[in-house]
Amino acid sequence: MEVITSTLENSASSRIPLEWAAIDWQRVQKNVRAMQIRLAKATKDSDWRRVKALQRWLTRSFSARALAVKRVTENQGKRTAGVDQYLWDTPPQKFAAIADLKKRRYRPLPLRRVYIPKANGKERPLGIPTMKDRSMQALHLLALDPVLESLSDPNSYGFRKNRSTADAMSQIFLQTCRKTSAQWVLDADIEGFFDNINHKWLLSQVRMDKAVLHKWLSSGVIDRKQLLATTAGTPQGGIISPALANWTLNGLETGLISHLRTKFGPSKLAKLKVGVTRYADDFVVTGASQELLEREIMPWIATFLAERGLRLSTAKTKIVHIDDGFDFLGWNFRKYNGKLLIKPSKKNVKAFYEKLRNTISNSLGLTQATLINLLNPMLRGWAQYHSPVVAKQAFSRLEWLLFWRLMRWAKRRHPNKSVDWLRQKYWRSVGDRNWVFAADVEVDGTKNAIELYSLAGTTILRHKKVKGTYNPYDLHDEMYGETLRQERLLKNMRYRKEWATLYIAQSGLCAHCGFAMDVDTGWHDHHVQPRAAGGSDALRNRVLLHPECHQQVHRLDIKVTKPVPV
Repeated sequence: MEVITSTLENSASSRIPLEWAAIDWQRVQKNVRAMQIRLAKATKDSDWRRVKALQRWLTRSFSARALAVKRVTENQGKRTAGVDQYLWDTPPQKFAAIADLKKRRYRPLPLRRVYIPKANGKERPLGIPTMKDRSMQALHLLALDPVLESLSDPNSYGFRKNRSTADAMSQIFLQTCRKTSAQWVLDADIEGFFDNINHKWLLSQVRMDKAVLHKWLSSGVIDRKQLLATTAGTPQGGIISPALANWTLNGLETGLISHLRTKFGPSKLAKLKVGVTRYADDFVVTGASQELLEREIMPWIATFLAERGLRLSTAKTKIVHIDDGFDFLGWNFRKYNGKLLIKPSKKNVKAFYEKLRNTISNSLGLTQATLINLLNPMLRGWAQYHSPVVAKQAFSRLEWLLFWRLMRWAKRRHPNKSVDWLRQKYWRSVGDRNWVFAADVEVDGTKNAIELYSLAGTTILRHKKVKGTYNPYDLHDEMYGETLRQERLLKNMRYRKEWATLYIAQSGLCAHCGFAMDVDTGWHDHHVQPRAAGGSDALRNRVLLHPECHQQVHRLDIKVTKPVPV
């Protein structure tokens, strides 16, 4: 390993670019990916000395430091500054930041506390690090994530690659759908999870640079111009916080199953019907009886959490029968006459309708086309989230409520006009659909109609769950991961058939950097020959690029060649 590492270092040092625009991102990602694969293998072999050595090499490499800076300067938070009010806006600033990411003399600044509203009316505190601290967290996360993925519980789905809430939903379905499945469910809630994680436990258990982790945990927070000490917990808002949260709760599933196997034996374990499904700090546990959950499983979970400085919320944690149902991740799970149905929860539907109502009420002065463009992403995103479950009834009812809300919007704009006049102005018939809220917009001298997204027309498609043993850093799972990623991205593209065609033609790879595109990275539609220069909208003149690659192509006037003719 030492020989390989030395060779890589010498090879990399000879190719270090001299400016941000000259960085070969394909080589950068390839170098980081290769070391992450080795980290996962060393973790699987429990070779902790090698893990530590590989992490040290990775965090000191140019490729990892460049990738960390790229992440924090091209994500959604790139315009949000920390307490120093400093942003990395220009290429020279970004390139200089790469050399500045060093452990020596590194001292993080306090977090900037901001508050965002929660669904229950309360506020969620977020801790915003500075750009440099974010980059350091992104850098060390590159070295921590392969270790974390290799040690994670099979049915942990929050903040992990190629895992989603729909995977957690599918796992609960598998655990409760049959007549012989578990009938009792522990719906658990951890009290103040992010605020109460024990720092000593984290420092003793997390496999990363302890000195750097200690500095982050004790950096403090500035709240309303006052500096407050941080003696427990991890701040929500930091790049590495989700990974630390997952590390804290890892072992909840495997540890509980191991405890029950030791106490009751392998043969009786299956009869207990115990299953744990977790998404971040929310989890449910199934069991064969209420007594098992109350007297055996809850005490074990309480002990497990207490070691980490945590405890279950007595007000929100409850044991329910599957016939009575429970809410989890915006869905309601309940059996009706022995048949399990998963529907959007009433609370989730109500919250989304309130969001739509407020948006429409505050848009009285907007044109119809602008309002449609404002509502469509909200409607499409909510519908796609619920498309794997029994949601047709909820879709139809919400569309009916939305129709009357839009009618009210139209009447407020034209209080003296009749309903028939309003219908002719704002609604039209499209195919066999009547009362379609639509408007004409002019693009490049051509009039095109845009329609309000139809919730009732959303296709219900069952979700294909990721396998529990999948590790994105294991070469044995490489083909499975590629197939899974492409299937899910194409599912998200099903309403834009042209994007799906381009994605298949490009084998799911960005036409500029050659690396994979997925739901997390996103994609942009790029015209090889600009429309301003006479380029057409035909597929033969378009490619899909990563959003950051798209910016780079336009900023540096790079000519992208069409990878495959369409």
